[in-house]
Amino acid sequence: MNKDTIGIYISKDALDAHRLSTGAAAQFANSQTGLRALRRWIGADSPGLIVYEATGVYHGPLERAFAGVLPLVKVNPLQARRFAQACGTRAKTDAVDARILAVMGAALDLEPDKLSDENQPALKELQIARMALIKDRTRLMNRLKTQTLPLTKRQTKSRLTQITRQLEELDAELLTQVWACPQRERAFDILCSIPGSGQSRRLP
Repeated sequence: MNKDTIGIYISKDALDAHRLSTGAAAQFANSQTGLRALRRWIGADSPGLIVYEATGVYHGPLERAFAGVLPLVKVNPLQARRFAQACGTRAKTDAVDARILAVMGAALDLEPDKLSDENQPALKELQIARMALIKDRTRLMNRLKTQTLPLTKRQTKSRLTQITRQLEELDAELLTQVWACPQRERAFDILCSIPGSGQSRRLP
């Protein structure tokens, strides 16, 4: 297996990469164009590991582009910081952090992460959208209680109707995504079988 390790430090706007075997370093935009350029920089031969930190929403594009294609290893930022301190590294720049991640992957003999469900990112996005709509609905319902003008009441009711329709669309898509995974479908069926769960297994 190729033992070459690449560390990638991910920020909102940039991807700083460091190849341990050669010391080569490069920076790319954290965008689809930048990811394509990064893939070309990595080359045709897959490295042994590509190590990066969990950075909330910022590492998502890299995972979606390379999961199942390259050997990705996501590490805890605190774990990476402690490793850097143990190595005596005091400097804190994105380029240095990328190098430390590459060294960490090789020194700790990390293993590539197992590939998660392909529909996991879609489920998360749908859930976030659903939560936002529920918050909007609660806010509008509270506002409706204090409104007196026919115009404002009509507009609020119109928006509530729209939110209800959008929630139905999201719920339908969530069920479609759940049923695309046999394990999730079975778990959902078990949930629906519990009396009082409020869940029903209906087609979108």
